[in-house]
Amino acid sequence: MSIRYILSEYVEQALSEALYDKLEDGTFSGKISSCKGVIAFGTTLRACEAEVRSTLEDWILVGLKLGHPLPVIGGIDLNKEPMREPVDAL
Repeated sequence: MSIRYILSEYVEQALSEALYDKLEDGTFSGKISSCKGVIAFGTTLRACEAEVRSTLEDWILVGLKLGHPLPVIGGIDLNKEPMREPVDAL
């Protein structure tokens, strides 16, 4: 049985939607259209990818903390209330 980490899967699915552009000055920009406000810049493509990941992770955490609706990505809906089993069921 494999362990699933829903946040990690969500991040990976969102990153698969990222679009990158090379700017006129030779730097890069990256964004995830379905995640409004997730945009980042870097001097190299690799640096830009790392910045997009970091920005996305922060965006998700702030959204969850403040109760903002997050887009369903790859069939993963982080807006659902978590299911909890009663302690006595263990």
